[in-house]
Amino acid sequence: MYRLLLLGLLSLLTACAAPQYTVDDGSKVNEALLAHIRNFGAGEQALRPAIQRSAALQDPDCDTQWELPFSVATSYDLDKQDRIAWARGLGVDERPTVVATLPKTGVQRGDKITDVAGYKSDNSEKMLLALAERRDAGKPFKIKLANGKGPTIAPFKVCRGYTRLAPPSTPQAQDYHWLLSVHPLQVAQVDLSEDEALWAVLWTQGVSEEGGARMKTYHYGTQIVGTLYNVFTIASGVKGAALAVDAALKTAQAAAANIASEVLKTQLLEQAKALAVARMRDELSSTVQRLTQQQAMGAMQQAAMNRGSLIGVAWVAATVFDRADTWAYQRMARLNANPLAGFALHQKLIERNLTANSLVFDPERMASLSKLADTQGRSDDVRALLGGFKPSELQSVLASMPVASDPHGFSYDDPNDFVASNQPFAKGLVDGMLNMPLASTAP
Repeated sequence: MYRLLLLGLLSLLTACAAPQYTVDDGSKVNEALLAHIRNFGAGEQALRPAIQRSAALQDPDCDTQWELPFSVATSYDLDKQDRIAWARGLGVDERPTVVATLPKTGVQRGDKITDVAGYKSDNSEKMLLALAERRDAGKPFKIKLANGKGPTIAPFKVCRGYTRLAPPSTPQAQDYHWLLSVHPLQVAQVDLSEDEALWAVLWTQGVSEEGGARMKTYHYGTQIVGTLYNVFTIASGVKGAALAVDAALKTAQAAAANIASEVLKTQLLEQAKALAVARMRDELSSTVQRLTQQQAMGAMQQAAMNRGSLIGVAWVAATVFDRADTWAYQRMARLNANPLAGFALHQKLIERNLTANSLVFDPERMASLSKLADTQGRSDDVRALLGGFKPSELQSVLASMPVASDPHGFSYDDPNDFVASNQPFAKGLVDGMLNMPLASTAP
């Protein structure tokens, strides 16, 4: 009897000592955050297969990186209501939780990772670092899941330029770097088709390939530390990373406000108000509007405005966005995908007034890519995708509108003239995070 009592007390103490993970208790959460979390999950689930599809390029001219066949998120160290939102939106708790996966990987959405190649920690930031280290070693490794399964995970090689989405807590964040590009979460709001997701991945890799040398020169040879930890956690839900993204976003917004000329801001003011009203309407009704020529051109102006207001390393990346378009277009065909998917994605985004991202073409990029499509006899197909408008017809409207990419409006001079030198994110989100201290994998 005494032994049974002792065993019962021991079991009770063990249960009390076990970590308690967040579950959805039905309490009220931030509904906007919840919607962003669900968009994040949908975007990850579209992008992960596209990333694997891009690996088939095996392009000998690419610099390469290793990728995993799944992506994870964690609510570790977040506030309680935010943790509940993650649990409700994607089934994520404090443990690294699978939010997107490829078939036959041995893991499913919602699986919790408890061990990475023999390493365990209740600190999910350290678990993410261990996962990143195993990924970048490029060799198969074992993980253990909370359900007791222990699949072997095989990283695969892709062209350099990780494609990542902004954290749900800062959905408008964006940055473009030779190692990684962070796309604003609005990109995931349009129900990406397989080819559109592939376009986003290839375009991101194209930015790295076409602009990497230029970006590295701009980087002034700053020593990069913390690459594994910070790159892996930017969009994973970790609180420290989320705070860094928020700080970087505020820096970028302050710089962008200074970059725009007063004349251009005045010219675009009424147009921006009209777009904002339309955006609110579409967010409420989820309807897609048929655009007039003027509206289509206005949306492209907003895209140019977005491109022209990037800072730091992303500012350098913006100078090769048109070359990244061509890079992606050429490689889509190699993968038996529709090379016009970029036009289709552009149209879907502007019809929903989602223009603060790099996947909407500005007038300069539209002209460049449409010429390439013309050389392949695809002009009628492009016109059909653009709502019946020819790119040349859209260009004709420019005479009566401000051109946000015009040197008199936005300048590609060094934008750090507008950013205080003591700002840690003066050269952008990714650059700033890569220079933050590296976390240790010590238990």
